[in-house]
Amino acid sequence: MMMINAGSLIGKNQMSDGTADTKDLSVKKVLATKFNEVVDKRGLSQTEVAEITCMTQPKVSQVRRYRLQNISLERMMQALVSLDQRVEIVVRPARRTHSASLTVNLT
Repeated sequence: MMMINAGSLIGKNQMSDGTADTKDLSVKKVLATKFNEVVDKRGLSQTEVAEITCMTQPKVSQVRRYRLQNISLERMMQALVSLDQRVEIVVRPARRTHSASLTVNLT
């Protein structure tokens, strides 16, 4: 399992649309990376992905190009579940020695 602290992803913008990253976009970027890895590994077309995930083909295209402003975090998680991925959200108290953070686990 790989853990990525989404807070650490904020910094230099790597989004293709030129907008500034936020924590939400950083988490979506991590999920989109996993989404694209799964799609590539399976060799699926955008049309096939659209059918599997119940997304429109243009929406799949946006995710494939990391244009994520018009897709919700929840929708990204649902798409990954549709592609047979397990998505977990874990909430636990921050330790006194660490600040609160948002972490995405990828397996």
